[in-house]
Amino acid sequence: MVGHRRGAVKGAMELIASAAFGLEGLVKRDLQRLGVQGIKPLEQGGVAFEGDLAQAFAANLWLRTADRVLLVMARQPVRSFEALFQCVRAVAWEDILPKDAQVPVCAQCARSQLMSPSDCQSIAKKALAERMKAAYGYQRMPETGAVHQVEVMLHGDIATIALNTSGPALSRRGYRTWNGEAPLRETLAAALALCCPWRPQMPLYDPCCGTGTLLIEAAYIALDRAPGLTRSFHMEDWPGAPRQAMADCRRQAQERYRAGWERPLAVAGSDIDPQALELARRHLGQAGLAGRVRLECLDLRQVRLPEEAGALLTNPPYGQRLGDLRAARAVARQLGLLQERASGWSLSAITADPGFERALGRRGDKRRRFYNGRLECELITYYPTDQRGKST
Repeated sequence: MVGHRRGAVKGAMELIASAAFGLEGLVKRDLQRLGVQGIKPLEQGGVAFEGDLAQAFAANLWLRTADRVLLVMARQPVRSFEALFQCVRAVAWEDILPKDAQVPVCAQCARSQLMSPSDCQSIAKKALAERMKAAYGYQRMPETGAVHQVEVMLHGDIATIALNTSGPALSRRGYRTWNGEAPLRETLAAALALCCPWRPQMPLYDPCCGTGTLLIEAAYIALDRAPGLTRSFHMEDWPGAPRQAMADCRRQAQERYRAGWERPLAVAGSDIDPQALELARRHLGQAGLAGRVRLECLDLRQVRLPEEAGALLTNPPYGQRLGDLRAARAVARQLGLLQERASGWSLSAITADPGFERALGRRGDKRRRFYNGRLECELITYYPTDQRGKST
């Protein structure tokens, strides 16, 4: 797994695409499309796979619903702080990290005997620093070079030590620099577009579009645009990174997007809040989609949809989220009436409100559980009238 030259990582490695609960299947599907080997779901959230650094870069570029891509350096049982120290110190960091590497350490603990992330973080940093100082002969790590962030993950007393190849979370596509009320994470928005009855050749409409995240993620899927196309990843600055392979991968993604740009796109939305729509227009511009997605300032009762079949997909107010349950349930009722007016259209809405279906006026045909941040939600789907009762 480790190359002989310091600062280099070569050959096949174990990698993890971390993901929020409920998104693992979508991450697995994207990894299969990338052609990687050894794919298997993980109990602690995410999907493990095998690959080299070029494949890690492709995963960073193309995974729509993953949080980060991690390079596994060690995994073993750990039930004491001393055992954690020895686990981290045993890794040959000097074969991977350059002498001047910046090495921030993050820790997370779940159902472990070591339940203090801050203590685990401090101990792991100390162990790594001792190994590096002994290898390089300096008194103190300079930490002036490229960032190599270390992730310490303890789950059920098993410690996984990994390098974060992504840097900031993959949800940070780069187009959303302003947030309205209750923003939807980009990775979850992509998951909703992939899990509802919509397909890229169909019309999609969001009647509560807010600042536009759902519309942008759906448009990226329809136009075959890699979600990480215009952002950078920490691994690109690593001394041992396969720069030519990464440049080729990004160039190929740009070519696919240029070809996809010529496709027809029927993604549109509306909202009653003009300030939210102004942010949506800014986000569309930063996402490179100005002029491709239609926006209107409309009350739900004013929305009229094309006669051709399509999909309504929305993140309406939950009441719990925005503090106004009565108004949220009025929105749910109007969503039901909108679908009744739109023959042939499905309706999918993500909600944390247990009274959503009653407010809308009927039970959903399909449900899928997700988390919007720490809030447990359901994506509830209503099929068109002539398809109700069927499963897909």
